[in-house]
Amino acid sequence: MYLIKSPLLLKWYYPSLLWNKSRTEKVIYLTFDDGPIPNVTDFVLKTLKVFNAKATFFCIGDNIVKHPEVFERVKNDGHAIGNHTFNHLKGWKTDNETYLQNTLKCQELTQTNLFRPPYGRIRKSQIKSLKSKVQSPKSDSRLKTTDSGLKIIMWDVLSGDFDIKLSPEKCYQNVIKHTENGSIIVFHDSLKAFDRLAYALPKVLAYFTERGFTFATL
Repeated sequence: MYLIKSPLLLKWYYPSLLWNKSRTEKVIYLTFDDGPIPNVTDFVLKTLKVFNAKATFFCIGDNIVKHPEVFERVKNDGHAIGNHTFNHLKGWKTDNETYLQNTLKCQELTQTNLFRPPYGRIRKSQIKSLKSKVQSPKSDSRLKTTDSGLKIIMWDVLSGDFDIKLSPEKCYQNVIKHTENGSIIVFHDSLKAFDRLAYALPKVLAYFTERGFTFATL
């Protein structure tokens, strides 16, 4: 069970997390979780380039180690990088110290100020720990740790591409029906999601480009 549109109750309960950007501008923020993966991430990069679109990739540290050349292509194409832990840990089932150390291990590779919790599941105590102990590459180490600049990124539209029971067309419809100005949308550059991603992503890019939207990094 999962929700396509993030409910207001969740946004209220986690007010320090970023769920969407400005609703006044026709800008959409595509994000891709769980890569980098050969072929899948490459498909995403080629498709984004066709539409002159930029996106944010929340990478798993273990996949960066396995596929460094794909990771470099993502960066070289001008997309933003986010931390998605080293081993795709679920915060609700992981003790705080293990979660922090796993995130720090990924941070050594990503060197970013963006973090997304796998499955979107994270405790408030883990949020506090990450915001106070994970340094942004842009921060000054002499500043207080609370000035690290780490941003925890959620979403307001979930494509559902990870759901093998979901049709590619339904995945596409999920996005176009629920996206609005400033939406942060989740896709996955993973093998599991590829059938739905390959169908929906080009159509989503075409649909919103035709309507005057642009696609930016977080």
